[in-house]
Amino acid sequence: MPYAGFAVFGAFWGVWGASVPVIRDQAGLTDGQLGTALLFIAAGALPAMPLAGRAVDRWGHRVTAITLTSLGVAGIAVAVTARDLPALCVGLAVLGASSGAADVTINAAAGSVERANGRPVITRAHGFFSLAVVAASLVTGLLNAAGLPVAMPYVLIMLAAGAASAAIVTGDRTQADPGRHGHARTVTAYSRPGLRAHLPLLLVAGGLGALGFAVENAHQSWSAVYLADTVHAGPALVGAGPAVFALAVSLTRFAISAVKTRRAWIVLTAGAAISAAGTSLVALTASLPLALLGLALAAVGTAVLFPTVLGLATANVPDAARGAATSVVSTLAYLGYLAGPVYVGHWAQASGLPGAMLAVAALAAALALLAWPALRAVAPSPAWRATAEAGATGRPHA
Repeated sequence: MPYAGFAVFGAFWGVWGASVPVIRDQAGLTDGQLGTALLFIAAGALPAMPLAGRAVDRWGHRVTAITLTSLGVAGIAVAVTARDLPALCVGLAVLGASSGAADVTINAAAGSVERANGRPVITRAHGFFSLAVVAASLVTGLLNAAGLPVAMPYVLIMLAAGAASAAIVTGDRTQADPGRHGHARTVTAYSRPGLRAHLPLLLVAGGLGALGFAVENAHQSWSAVYLADTVHAGPALVGAGPAVFALAVSLTRFAISAVKTRRAWIVLTAGAAISAAGTSLVALTASLPLALLGLALAAVGTAVLFPTVLGLATANVPDAARGAATSVVSTLAYLGYLAGPVYVGHWAQASGLPGAMLAVAALAAALALLAWPALRAVAPSPAWRATAEAGATGRPHA
């Protein structure tokens, strides 16, 4: 079930990444105005994410079906109504609320399954997310090049979300209904001493996740624009930017989930450093092959960041509080996911897209320097440190 949700979520963002140049032109926006409009995704997402965490703890993962369906509807609405800056801002606020809620619910589901079976489900689920981004980016680029309406790929997302939601509801009915004791679950989730003891770690992990997500979504949302405006790629090729980035992310996440021995602090530091190097290459070239190579390197480094910090932060959180804990980390991390494209937009307005990419590289470099010292400073116990030093999925490996 977590994999289907992540696939739909990834497909949505793949469509979005490849559609940004078309939607920008349809609304008649400058890069700076586009950056401002993207802030409204955050305005919608931030209040929705804590509510989604509470809803999962109270009613179970059927909530995921509702959030995925609403995301499909919001995507169609944005594509149809984005004709000027105010309309785009309103549409992106609604889209942000749906996306933020979906992000929490699918991560909570993956965390529950990972805790139950001891396998790196979070990392693999994020791999499915990225694989779906690849397919959706390429298909959207082809549809846009064919001159089809910008809403067409979002209609396909709506159909996929409906199918995944039906499967989620059917699967959840086979389990005990958590809603029968919803009040008790909610009180437990927010009053359990274990969760309060983990709160500093959850907050720091969310902050580190925000840096990683800022880099990831900066590339995912702006790589098509970068290829169009700086590299001068044709309409059928601009979708190659988010596609190559997402493919490298996906392959890296599947590969890292199969590795049996590794140290999380090395994964975090090396990943951020590789991402900084790849982003710098993107900023310093106007060649399509080199730009795609830089995107691939940035993706390899970025791929491991959020799954690693989320797995570490929630490894020992009780299931009754998993939605709440996931919402703490995801809400803070999502700030970075939403701020990354805005950050690029305003840097692009001031210094051009190459300068904006260098600014993104600086974020990755900062993460490389801060990750392990920050996590150790708030480690809840020596046992957690042993877990962190053993692996990146939140559990020791044999």
